[in-house]
Amino acid sequence: MHGASVSLRELGKSYGPVPAVERLAIDIRPGEFLSLLGPSGSGKTTLLMMVAGFERPDTGAIWIGDRNITQVAPNRRDIGMVFQRYALFPHMTVAENVAFPLRMRGFPKTRISQSVAEALSLVQLEGLEKRLPAQLSGGQQQRVAVARALVFEPAVLLMDEPLGALDKKLREQMQIEIKRLQQSLGITVIYVTHDQEEALTMSDRIAVLRDGYLEQVGSPADLYDAPATAFVADFIGKMNFLDGICRKLGADCLEVDLGRSGTIILPQQPVASAPPLQQGQRVRLAVRPERMKLDRHDDRKISGVIEAVIFAGASHTFLIRLAGGEIIHVQTQATHGGSLPQEGDRIGFVIPDDAVHVFPQAEC
Repeated sequence: MHGASVSLRELGKSYGPVPAVERLAIDIRPGEFLSLLGPSGSGKTTLLMMVAGFERPDTGAIWIGDRNITQVAPNRRDIGMVFQRYALFPHMTVAENVAFPLRMRGFPKTRISQSVAEALSLVQLEGLEKRLPAQLSGGQQQRVAVARALVFEPAVLLMDEPLGALDKKLREQMQIEIKRLQQSLGITVIYVTHDQEEALTMSDRIAVLRDGYLEQVGSPADLYDAPATAFVADFIGKMNFLDGICRKLGADCLEVDLGRSGTIILPQQPVASAPPLQQGQRVRLAVRPERMKLDRHDDRKISGVIEAVIFAGASHTFLIRLAGGEIIHVQTQATHGGSLPQEGDRIGFVIPDDAVHVFPQAEC
């Protein structure tokens, strides 16, 4: 099995006056695992349905390898697909479900038997060939759906929130299994999810969509460490936001007035993808909770009152209310021994210069 490149070229799709996808362009490498991530209504499922051939784009083109498949029927695109509800035939056994795509393509019986056995081995379902879907757990049904999508060795596998019906523990197990399978086969995967942790765990790259537009595409680390917009910063991982006004803009620093909460002084070129800042401009600062450091002793830093301390095994998260009313989260590694700040304590915090992202508020 081998993966093919996929090129989405200026794709657009509207339903009446409502645009679902707006002139979107992405190039996906052979064997890459790309997740389409975004909230409900962002256009990710519409985009996947256009690649599958179940929706016709209004504009643009879809290429798989060197083939323009924009007008090609779904069953001739060399694409496998796994849906959230699996879409298994309830009256067919596991083996019959997996064999279905091969029978539709007219494969000989001997080839079908061999391919079904290999596909079930890939997803570790040997011995369950004669069971009906109703006799399987949710995780087993999902594996059958994956085997059925892979059995005819497609160049591209599309997955539309395939783990949404599973409980958290099983979902995490299946994330690892699907990624292992994808890497071992070298198949190209386009994966739709609204779960940011799932996308971060499984993807080589993530395309973040919002209202039909592509906000940013990049590796999980790129999106987490260098979000291009305030929306991406907010949608990927946990983020603190502080609104202020750029009061001073010098050759080597800028000063952001946070009102009653205080002032933050930063290098002139903080971590950001925003256009150059201007004095007097309203801005939004974004900082990851784990990049902030508690500081009991340095009264020059911004401070607040601890409203809650949350223990999460490997970490503590402190919810701190600033003088202006904002609540920020500071995450620290859990330590054994020593006293922790408690609810009601006044505490300062330090923000490393390279941890701050600055966005014009017009973007937010």
